[in-house]
Amino acid sequence: MNNLAFETPWVLSGLLLMLVPLLRSGMRTAPYPWLEMLPADPLSQTLTILIRLLGMAALAALFLGLSGMYMKEQKIERIGHGANIVLLLDRSNSMDNSFAGKAPSGSEQSKADAARRLLNEFVDHREHDLIGVAEYSTSPLFVMPLTENKQAIRAAIDATANPALAYTNISKGLGLALSFFDHQTVSGSRIVLLVSDGAAVIDPDSEAALRVLFKQQQVRLYWLFLRTDNSPGIFAEPEDSRDDNAQAMPELYLHRFFSSLNIPYQAYEAENPGAMQKAIADINRLEQLPLHYLEAIPKRDLSGVCYGWLAGLIALLLGLKLCEVGNG
Repeated sequence: MNNLAFETPWVLSGLLLMLVPLLRSGMRTAPYPWLEMLPADPLSQTLTILIRLLGMAALAALFLGLSGMYMKEQKIERIGHGANIVLLLDRSNSMDNSFAGKAPSGSEQSKADAARRLLNEFVDHREHDLIGVAEYSTSPLFVMPLTENKQAIRAAIDATANPALAYTNISKGLGLALSFFDHQTVSGSRIVLLVSDGAAVIDPDSEAALRVLFKQQQVRLYWLFLRTDNSPGIFAEPEDSRDDNAQAMPELYLHRFFSSLNIPYQAYEAENPGAMQKAIADINRLEQLPLHYLEAIPKRDLSGVCYGWLAGLIALLLGLKLCEVGNG
């Protein structure tokens, strides 16, 4: 009963009219001179009580419907296998190019288009996950909080089709992704899935702050790096020692930073949509731990149910009325 509420509770005062059937049944009465010699009629007595109860129930259904009765939003604990996942998507200009590093032509897909398609497939296979979506370029962009609503998640991923921006500020993007887990009970895996085709230099202050946040949030990090043809990958070591710095090889240095965090971390390098699909399938296979989560059950209007009962009760009372025997 604690979950029931009413849009117009003052209408419930009409429930006092439920007492009317106790005073008057609505059936025709006929005078008889003396009933003492007639045998008891339990069937008639039962029918009389039933008619009064039906009348009371019909009035109750009427006023409960008029009051706008509804079931409040509820949260039900579910147990499944999955994870709490934040998809952190790179929205720099280069993501709108193909893996060949040029504008897509013909049947070619941009890296962003391939990422959207494969991430939607990934979401479809994650039945019990809570998934949130964030983006970053010049600044981080909050897109969708952690939710089990797959339709909303797919819409959030598809929304990344908007034109990209110029720069890559990955430290702020990571900070935003980690904030998704604030004030959340630790249950199952906590994952940040970073999808990008490049990196940027992270300043020492941001590095220190991120180290603390990754430890506090108990996060697993996956980096899906979409490598453009003929570009150095995240595992490529510099041939010239003069190039061994974060400005010349930001991807390598970001990989080293992630590896130094002392958290579960896995990097994948994909040179085409097929390699990207294999990497996402591997992540899907790895992250299947038991997960406790709360499923939101939206508010449910019960006035229609009340009116349905009212119609059925009125039909039943009319049927009994038609069966009534006259005086003749």
